[in-house]
Amino acid sequence: MAAAAHALETVRRRVASAEQRYGRPPGSVALLAVSKTRPAMDIEEVAVAGQRAFGESYAQEALGKIAALAHLSLEWHFIGPIQTNKSRLIAKHFQWVHSIDRLKVAERLSAQRPHDLPPLQVCLQVNISGEKTKAGVPPEQAPDLAGALMDLPQLKLRGLMAIPAPTIDTASQRVPFQRLRMLLDQMQQQGLVLDTLSMGMSADLEAAVAEGATIVRVGTAIFGPRLPR
Repeated sequence: MAAAAHALETVRRRVASAEQRYGRPPGSVALLAVSKTRPAMDIEEVAVAGQRAFGESYAQEALGKIAALAHLSLEWHFIGPIQTNKSRLIAKHFQWVHSIDRLKVAERLSAQRPHDLPPLQVCLQVNISGEKTKAGVPPEQAPDLAGALMDLPQLKLRGLMAIPAPTIDTASQRVPFQRLRMLLDQMQQQGLVLDTLSMGMSADLEAAVAEGATIVRVGTAIFGPRLPR
């Protein structure tokens, strides 16, 4: 088995083990392979091993890979900061966007989503750790922004995404993930129909699964250290 395919299987076992350990139904946590900076041939190796969903952070870089791998019918998720001058590319070529934190960006994505495509599946990025350098809407503003997104015809709001500040042990890793889950619970109680928690990466996916993640975003544990752009 090639290296990336072997690594993919190892990550799948980690997710399945965490599901079992924390009482989650088998298969309830989807794996998003984060392929930013990786060439199309690396992605194809992982796709041939059965992975369908891939995450990219740079719209222009992703376009060539999406075109080169079109024959594989992969699902593409945009997970990085959204530059307004790249919103049209994202709206046209991706199926999911995890990183919405401004109404203006959401409005552009909705207006620019081609009408022959299904609505763009989106998550609100929440700055759950309150880091000044981290993107994301403050938790207290998330319900109002979510309500505004519900009125945008070419978007379908699915849930919340976060990238917490890194910590070492599982117990401390679980704290921000628990906050995000409680925020989703609060928004559901307010009548918003949401089903997605995009949280957890290579170093903390077990803690995220413990707190209710439905999508974990894993790059390094599958592809190795990030390559320079």
